[in-house]
Amino acid sequence: MKLIGKAAVVLAGVILLSVSGTAQAAIDTVVKANVPFAFVVNGKSMPAGKYTIQRDDLSPALLLIRSDQKSNHAAVFVLTTRDGRREPGGDRPVLTFNHVENTYQLASVWDSQDEGYDVAAR
Repeated sequence: MKLIGKAAVVLAGVILLSVSGTAQAAIDTVVKANVPFAFVVNGKSMPAGKYTIQRDDLSPALLLIRSDQKSNHAAVFVLTTRDGRREPGGDRPVLTFNHVENTYQLASVWDSQDEGYDVAAR
């Protein structure tokens, strides 16, 4: 009887490991953009250039903004909140910026007409 109990615990562990291995989230590219000016995201300066913005299906409010340039390894995670308004660019993906003093600050990321995320201020 003791052997059956140990086998059941081992079998349950194997099942849990196999289930957790298949429960990985997908990373979706939200926007690919060429930003012609330097900008700031959560206090981090990002140089002008090409960027990919991605979202994890399990954490849609968390975005990864990373440079596509080989000479620039800039990357930052940013927390966002859903924006219920209509996209400013119609049905095209759009990044919006606020001009504050001498800098541009990323304000929101829109990947479709109804899917917009405002960058949470720090």
